[in-house]
Amino acid sequence: MTEKDRVLCSLDIGSSKIVTLIASVGSNDRINLIGASSVPSKGIKKGQIVDIESASQTIIKSLEGAERMAGISISSAYVSISGTHIESTNTHAVVAISQRESDIDLKDLARLNGIARAISLPQKEILHALPIAYTIDGQTGIKNPLGMFGTRLEAKTHIIAGSTIAISNLVKCFNKVGVDIEEIVFSGIASSKAVLTETEKALGVVLIDIGYETTALTVFFEDALIYSSVIPIGARFITNDIAVGLKVSLESAEKIKHKLGDIKYEPTLNKDKKEDVLDLKELGISEETDKISIKFTRDTIMKARIREILELVKKEIKKSGFGNIVPFGVVMCGGGALTAGILEQSKPILGFSARVGEIEGFSGLSEEIDSPVFATASGLILYAVEQSADSNSENTLGFNKNLPGLIKDWFSKLIQSIRSVFK
Repeated sequence: MTEKDRVLCSLDIGSSKIVTLIASVGSNDRINLIGASSVPSKGIKKGQIVDIESASQTIIKSLEGAERMAGISISSAYVSISGTHIESTNTHAVVAISQRESDIDLKDLARLNGIARAISLPQKEILHALPIAYTIDGQTGIKNPLGMFGTRLEAKTHIIAGSTIAISNLVKCFNKVGVDIEEIVFSGIASSKAVLTETEKALGVVLIDIGYETTALTVFFEDALIYSSVIPIGARFITNDIAVGLKVSLESAEKIKHKLGDIKYEPTLNKDKKEDVLDLKELGISEETDKISIKFTRDTIMKARIREILELVKKEIKKSGFGNIVPFGVVMCGGGALTAGILEQSKPILGFSARVGEIEGFSGLSEEIDSPVFATASGLILYAVEQSADSNSENTLGFNKNLPGLIKDWFSKLIQSIRSVFK
């Protein structure tokens, strides 16, 4: 790492773990991962902060682990957010280009973006306002109108918003930690940066990020994000079913689930064969049950819950209205993507073939994130690289990078007001 390299940090705030990544980015935008840390979450439920003190201490622990590995101290980071409070909608905005002889510039896009964001979302804060496509004087399908001539500029924009309370609590956690938030990013957007190809996003794809307690879904078409949603079910429910079905602890059930994900899925496995037996002692599990049937666990215990998750995803895809424009099918990431049998059930239930997303674009400690579990954290770094490389991205794409600062200022003013009362 040289003095000219940019240092970027990401924190994926999940219900099961908090992941911190630190990367250095050279002048050629080569991303070198120099620090990584993952610690079990505390104080976080379904993607939201429920205990600020516990969550803050967990963030500090994760951050310090990555800082020790990287050998540097971090003062700011890109932070993920998810949860069922996330809401999205598509809006239509129009502006007139005032100076007829002028080309469309950043000021015109800023005015258009302001109109697109001027929608009523009670108790919500807009996180992202992403243009889907522009229209100039009736000419549709324009992706970048900058420098073009026209008198009437229109845009269809994808708005993603989150609960004001959830965002405020997240910001308050980082205030306690002493780290500035560069930007709060919806986890579905971050993950897409890490695991989707440009071809998939251009021709149409559904990204399913299966987390511990929630599942984020995003739909891309013609290089644009056109639908976002979060459903209130995740891989933890599969773990619970294993624990109940096999009469083991949740910790043991999680180990069993991970081990079954490593074993090649064989729907026609003969349960009389030795290959059907999994010795729990080999996994370091000491329970009353010492051996289990792989076929029984997969097909009787896990299959029903996997089907439920995929049925809810199918319902959400149908709700989006874009299910018929995703020829590239489904890409899965998050810890739930490694669940045994989930890819095989995707085709008959969703009607699309599926693959597990692979993370690329990193050098250095890249083996530390060689798993779909780290899609959001690694995607945040890739997102940060794009943002830091384009100082005009806030104006052109409509990201609300000032939101954390505004909330922080609001808290500071509130504290000052309270102090003045008691002086």
